[in-house]
Amino acid sequence: MPLRQAATTAGLITGFAADALLGDPRRGHPVALFGTAAAALERRLWADSKPRGAGYAALCVGAATGLGVAAQAATRRRPFARFALTAAATWIVLGGRGLAAEGTEMARLLESGDVPGARKRLSHLCARDATGLDSAELARAATESIAENTSDAVVAPLFWGAVGGIPGLLGYRALNTLDAMVGYRSPRYARFGWASARADDVANLVPSRIGAVLTTVSAPLVGGRVRRAWRVWRRYGALHPSPNAGQVEAAFAGALDVRLGGTNSYGGRAERRGTLGEGRAPETADLRRAVRLSTVVGVAAAAAVAVTR
Repeated sequence: MPLRQAATTAGLITGFAADALLGDPRRGHPVALFGTAAAALERRLWADSKPRGAGYAALCVGAATGLGVAAQAATRRRPFARFALTAAATWIVLGGRGLAAEGTEMARLLESGDVPGARKRLSHLCARDATGLDSAELARAATESIAENTSDAVVAPLFWGAVGGIPGLLGYRALNTLDAMVGYRSPRYARFGWASARADDVANLVPSRIGAVLTTVSAPLVGGRVRRAWRVWRRYGALHPSPNAGQVEAAFAGALDVRLGGTNSYGGRAERRGTLGEGRAPETADLRRAVRLSTVVGVAAAAAVAVTR
């Protein structure tokens, strides 16, 4: 293995370990700073226009990717610097520990009967309208968010880091952040956010399916069965309106033997997401299992990077 490639691989694994041990940086998180800058640029460029939105996405993602390209070029002949910058970038863009912490806190709130607190906390995981959701619906919403974000915040960054090094890490996180900011089908973003949302869909086509495969093979570690998880994934994964979220959500449903999907509300607009799985409705205990499954899938993804690069 060439030294630069070995440095990148070691950096990806070290960054994954840093996220698992330390979680997100507490102050001045670069992703948050990027979001602030992107929001400021949006205020200047916004128009109810797909071309304007595409230009906005290209500027934001291009800037992040360009920074990665510069870092990659600067460390071309400096393997230790390549390792260090790759590790730092990986730590910055991953969100596995934070995701697990939010899922665990949601489970704690539900176990203690603090439904109002859980409704408020759900916003840390997803943009779903939690008003009026009971404990069962909150458990379902959190489980679905854990599943989807296992792909978006762990598997996909590692995949693009393995494929593209530092530019892949930074470019993917920038695009995924834009999708979370403007990729909604609201009146304001239906056209302006179209390019960000579609580009994010394309970027996650392969990682989401890798995440689904890793979820199915990890099912026994949370009391599930590989065959059932595989069957549910293949049968229900394409029924979700998202080309990617449904893949890993269906795999989680099969691995946990629960039923996900249903009608969700976003900003007062109801969306029917279809039914994913054949088991019972998820309970709080299943949310804790989903957190464990997410952690296992993350470890499996890191191991796959170490083995295949």
